[in-house]
Amino acid sequence: MSYNFDPTILREYDIRGIIGETLGVDDARAIGRSFGTLLRRAEEAAGAQGAPKVAVGYDGRVSSPMLEHALVEGLTASGCDVVAIGMGATPMLYYAEASSEEVKGGIQITGSHNPPNYNGFKMVFQGRPFFGADIQRLGTMAAAGDWAEGAGEVTARDILGEYVERMLEGLTGIDEAKLAGLKVGWDAGNGAAGPALEALAERLPGEHHLLFTEVDGHFPNHHPDPTVEENLVDLRKLVAEKNLDFGVAFDGDGDRIGAIDGEGRIIWGDQLLMIYAEDVLKTHQGQTIIADVKASRALFDHVAKCGGEPLMWKTGHSLIKSKMKETGSPLAGEMSGHVFFADTYYGFDDALYAGVRLLAASARLGKSVTELRGAIPDMLNTPEMRFQVDEARKFPAMAEISERLTTNPGDGVEEVNTTDGVRVNTADGWWLLRASNTQDVLVARAESDTQEGLDRLIAQIDEQLELSGLERGESVGH
Repeated sequence: MSYNFDPTILREYDIRGIIGETLGVDDARAIGRSFGTLLRRAEEAAGAQGAPKVAVGYDGRVSSPMLEHALVEGLTASGCDVVAIGMGATPMLYYAEASSEEVKGGIQITGSHNPPNYNGFKMVFQGRPFFGADIQRLGTMAAAGDWAEGAGEVTARDILGEYVERMLEGLTGIDEAKLAGLKVGWDAGNGAAGPALEALAERLPGEHHLLFTEVDGHFPNHHPDPTVEENLVDLRKLVAEKNLDFGVAFDGDGDRIGAIDGEGRIIWGDQLLMIYAEDVLKTHQGQTIIADVKASRALFDHVAKCGGEPLMWKTGHSLIKSKMKETGSPLAGEMSGHVFFADTYYGFDDALYAGVRLLAASARLGKSVTELRGAIPDMLNTPEMRFQVDEARKFPAMAEISERLTTNPGDGVEEVNTTDGVRVNTADGWWLLRASNTQDVLVARAESDTQEGLDRLIAQIDEQLELSGLERGESVGH
């Protein structure tokens, strides 16, 4: 028995495709066979006895239950036992894996923030992110039919109650009187985090107003991507009408956070990280705080000012998690709203927990979220500009641009950082150009103190693109 996946679905950080076109139940079953086989062999090589356990969860998309059924078939046919945690947010799956010594792997079926006809798989393997070459191996194994045989068992486990208890530990040591007066709005966007949010809000001190907690894979109210301004309209309205302190929004599977302050200003991913870093560094002086290359210079400066060691790293939740493990970092984050706490938590991206930690940071720092947002310097920056470039051309083009800038940087260039694409510092600020790992696009961003400076930075991006026969063109979506 062998199986060939559509080559477009095996991505850098996860597996993702369009239901009925590039992804279906046969793919889910084959993913289960390959992942289960890999895990069994790794566990046996480490001297473990018995069938390894894999936690399996799924999001609220219409296609998720059928994919889950086939995935479980594949895992058990490879001799793994399955702990089925049912429908829930991705961080609930991560929690099921991280909080149990018996569970050796985890797979969440989720399309994250993609349109309703998409779905996919996020994976954890022996406590580490499973991505890149790991995902490609699943394809090679399936094509060769290189699968172990077995007959694993399935047990159901309801973790919602204990997961919510664990969330609440994020408020440990804070005087409840400091939290009692808080008024917060939450928008689950009809995503998988809805039921957990309802259970959490019931237990949190203060007053909580919830939007769209009913799980609906058609996303009838707005698309569940909290990094896009138009998706925060309902939350803004709620915060204004009810005169709330701040608002929190989640993506479709609950691993990315978006937030607005009491005045309706967006708190972008890097700005949230500035608030969290100030809080975390009070007890973790001198430790490394990681952010991706898209983050504002203001964040890296703020981390240093608060006594931390700022580290700029590659974009991608799996890459950041791996770097955290390597550096022992207590906190990391991305512009896209993935936030990772490893100070008193497990180091995975959990937007519900990040929401709790925003309450905690505000209480511990003795300032409202609106004050904390107001203290962040106003930088002029572009949104993420994404433009189509042929898949075969994007990495070679980036290599040319990197080579040019490192060998002959030109006037005004102060520093070229090639951690992930190129991030160029000048007296005006900085600009970034990198290839997306998940789509046939290049991503650009620039930041300055002045409009004139920003215009000059964007002109430098355009000049580099032109030298490689490319142009920025229209920005394309995620």
